[in-house]
Amino acid sequence: MSTLTASDIDPLLSLSGVTKSFPGVRALSDVSLNLYPGKVTALVGENGAGKSTVVKVLTGIYQPDEGEIEIEGQQVRFPTPQSAESAGVTAIHQETVLFDELSVAENIFLGHAPKGKFGLIDKSVMTSRASEILSGIGANIEPSATLKDLGTANKHLVAIARALSIDARAVIMDEPTAALSQKEIEELYDLVEGLKAQGKAILFISHKFDEIFRIADFYTVYRDGQMVGEGAITDVSEPELVKMMVGRDVNQIYPERDHNIGTDILEVEGYEHPTEFADIGFNLRQGEILGFYGLVGAGRSEFMQALFGITRPSGGTVKIDGAPVTIRSPADAVECGIVYVPEDRGRQGTIGALPIFQNVTLPSLARTSRHGFINLANEFKLAREYTERLDLRAASLDTDVGNLSGGNQQKVVIAKWLATRPKVIILDEPTKGIDIGSKAAVHEFMAELAAQGLAIIMVSSEIPEIVGMSDRVIVMREGRIATELNRAEITPETLVSHAAGIREAAQ
Repeated sequence: MSTLTASDIDPLLSLSGVTKSFPGVRALSDVSLNLYPGKVTALVGENGAGKSTVVKVLTGIYQPDEGEIEIEGQQVRFPTPQSAESAGVTAIHQETVLFDELSVAENIFLGHAPKGKFGLIDKSVMTSRASEILSGIGANIEPSATLKDLGTANKHLVAIARALSIDARAVIMDEPTAALSQKEIEELYDLVEGLKAQGKAILFISHKFDEIFRIADFYTVYRDGQMVGEGAITDVSEPELVKMMVGRDVNQIYPERDHNIGTDILEVEGYEHPTEFADIGFNLRQGEILGFYGLVGAGRSEFMQALFGITRPSGGTVKIDGAPVTIRSPADAVECGIVYVPEDRGRQGTIGALPIFQNVTLPSLARTSRHGFINLANEFKLAREYTERLDLRAASLDTDVGNLSGGNQQKVVIAKWLATRPKVIILDEPTKGIDIGSKAAVHEFMAELAAQGLAIIMVSSEIPEIVGMSDRVIVMREGRIATELNRAEITPETLVSHAAGIREAAQ
């Protein structure tokens, strides 16, 4: 029997030449995508490849700058999410917004409930149709049940039913198994097979290669906002997909480093959280940059927040310079010499309405105060010392942080924590959303800090950054450590293979 190829059937929905830019960033560049009736197309790519942007284009949240969308060969436009739904395009997101206090039926038909006389919602029709949809996907859920009384898996089924309530022709599943158990995942596979039998075109987005190869008929690979490969899933292997995902050189220039690694500063053993991560253990040495890599949902940021005392672990020990410490709050962490520069610097790292100098000195008020009174001159002196080291660009230290560029905001956050004179600094996505010039400055400064003996944990989704800056890398997958790589072992293919759980990586 011959292998089915894309040329054998016409696409139900297609994108061609789609480009989408935001200030300073081209998220999509001349990409294409085809979805076929009764088939699953897997959209594959590492973090930041453009997958989320293309989903938002398909669902009317974003408008493309260039390019065309066609349904059954007819050009269409989706100026609003409602227009996409009217055309039969629906998305089941990883975190669909549902309302706990409403009934299952009300959640399913929220915003498009059937109407009766005088334009009022016809509850009996709504309940009957909700029951039909739920039955069609094998969900044994009462339409009249209140959503808050359901478990996670059933809430997920309600989200699927809501997506299907518009009589969808094309269904987008964005990381649909992220919150499901293995049994629930198997049930989702059965649901997908049922949707295929109904002739629906399915876009399946997942970082899990076992899912992709089990469920997909076709694949499309995005990398850096461009489409770099597509075809039948039977014609490609896991290593070949990985190569397409990461098949670029580390094309940024990273600072030369001596890699003079000292003794252990931080030791973590058996760190656990009931829902986010388990059995995390590693050591960090003086002057070392330890990279943490993983795909969406790997648990990296959640672990770092627990280590910094933002959330409470359920078990595990931490040692600083060989001595056990207890971290119950960020204040405890700072006292122990651990500081954390968060990924979301706008909400978690800075106070936009305060000037630069006050943001920088906020955790160090004891050094800038006497007898309970803040010394303004000391504040400016401390802020100037650390912002100059980071080459912060601003009119003055009186400038509100909210008026700075993303790169300079990142520098303010780093300066703030360096002013506390830490032993360990955790940098969560240190160059996310900043321009190339600012990235180079942050990388140079990281190298300088390591050379001065500071121990650095760098959480990053950017493979070139992980390869270019790390002395060692810990790869996490589904809340656990998948592997630890020394410098000689760090390659793009190895990182993605372990992060995605590809069996060949363990052999």
